[in-house]
Amino acid sequence: MNNIPAVKLGLVAVSRDCFPIELSRRRRRALAEACRARGLKIAEIPTIIENEAHALEALDKLRAAGVNALVLYLGNFGPEGPTTILAQRFDGPVMFAAAAEETGKDLVDGRGDAYCGMLNASYNIGLRKLRPYIPEYPVGTAEEVAGMIADFLPVARVQLGLKGLKIFAFGPRPQDFLACNAPIKPLYDLGVEVMENSELDLYDIFLKAKGAREIKAVAKDMAKELGAGNAYPDLLEKLAQYEVALIRFLKANLGASRYGIFADKCWPAFESFFGFVPCYVNSRLAGRGIPVACEVDIYGALSEYMAVCATELPATLLDINNTVPADMVKTAGKALRGYKPTDLFMGFHCGNTPSSCLIDAGLKYQLIMHRLQEPGKAPDVTRGTLEGRIKTGGVTIFRLQSTADAILRSYVAEGEVLDIDPKSFGGIGVVAVKEMGRFYRHVLIEKRFPHHTAMAFAPAGKAFFSAVRMLGVEDIGVNRPAGLPYPTENPF
Repeated sequence: MNNIPAVKLGLVAVSRDCFPIELSRRRRRALAEACRARGLKIAEIPTIIENEAHALEALDKLRAAGVNALVLYLGNFGPEGPTTILAQRFDGPVMFAAAAEETGKDLVDGRGDAYCGMLNASYNIGLRKLRPYIPEYPVGTAEEVAGMIADFLPVARVQLGLKGLKIFAFGPRPQDFLACNAPIKPLYDLGVEVMENSELDLYDIFLKAKGAREIKAVAKDMAKELGAGNAYPDLLEKLAQYEVALIRFLKANLGASRYGIFADKCWPAFESFFGFVPCYVNSRLAGRGIPVACEVDIYGALSEYMAVCATELPATLLDINNTVPADMVKTAGKALRGYKPTDLFMGFHCGNTPSSCLIDAGLKYQLIMHRLQEPGKAPDVTRGTLEGRIKTGGVTIFRLQSTADAILRSYVAEGEVLDIDPKSFGGIGVVAVKEMGRFYRHVLIEKRFPHHTAMAFAPAGKAFFSAVRMLGVEDIGVNRPAGLPYPTENPF
């Protein structure tokens, strides 16, 4: 995927001048070696931070090495002032960790007191209003801290992705989709650029792409991807023209940003003018790490992109759509995997999920739009969805959303797609999340989240939670286990 950042980690150790500097140097080398043993590439900066001049020297070396994510390592107690000055001046995500003592045989000259130093560092982090990544237990052996750095990697990728992101929006949200229309001011606070355009602009770039030399190659690639699921070969060149138009627009309008995604109008007028539904094209771009959110859902596109950055896998945007009927639950057998009926829901959208995330994907027509726009007729302008069962396995549902008064809220919950036939249309699957019923009531409804959720195709709750906290979001909803009530939950 070339639409997400490549993280280049840098490692800088710090040392308080009344402690042996060699202790930090030796521990930094051991940590770098532990990272390499895990397959983590990390630039080991030789400068040890004892004072402010060292901090500036290390900053120059980090820049020269092209480092964009920094690990500050307290090899001993460490000087909190110079340490946090480097964190403040470094232009990228920063992680703090500290060295545990290695052996009871060397607790005089070999004692580093980094456990204590992290406390002082945290006070200075607060003074400078920094938001670094601090692991849940940030003190450990070289091997343990290397594991913490592995956890930092997806968090850093999300941070860097948002910093370089531009969201292209086309058209206003459809009628009665007020939930998809939220203030964009918080996006600018995050460093995300937004370029809003009209449906006419979208139609204009589509018309101007007609006859483009790339169209035939894209249509051929579509046919190859669809295989036996290519129900409408006559439609592919139109769809390819639309895909070419979007990619051309993205490349021409990135400007100062590095990464681009879309939130586009897709109904009801779209079909009358373009002659198809755009879902399959949206799915293809999502498969390349360029989410195209339905119904001009800007925060949905943002959430989907964060899922791509966190996992380095394609993601999708789904409706938290419908319950699973009792007769399907009863006959599910072992496929139910011990979940309760209220732990289940069906995740659905018309056809925007990448083919790599579906079972038996095929080009179909949008049944709901067909009822509305072509009743009693053979499908024509409502063709163009990619439909199939969502593949089984671990997933994470996630959303970052602005409230009406421009406050960011988020939620995250891990679950899995079960091997149960959803017996319906669209890109759809039976999703299980522990205590989903309570989560639905006391997070999704209580906090007024919209019906769209981003789905990452991997367990990524830890990375999402940490990334959102680093963004300064204080209200993060999670699916609480049974026995741990929500503040709004009725105790009776």
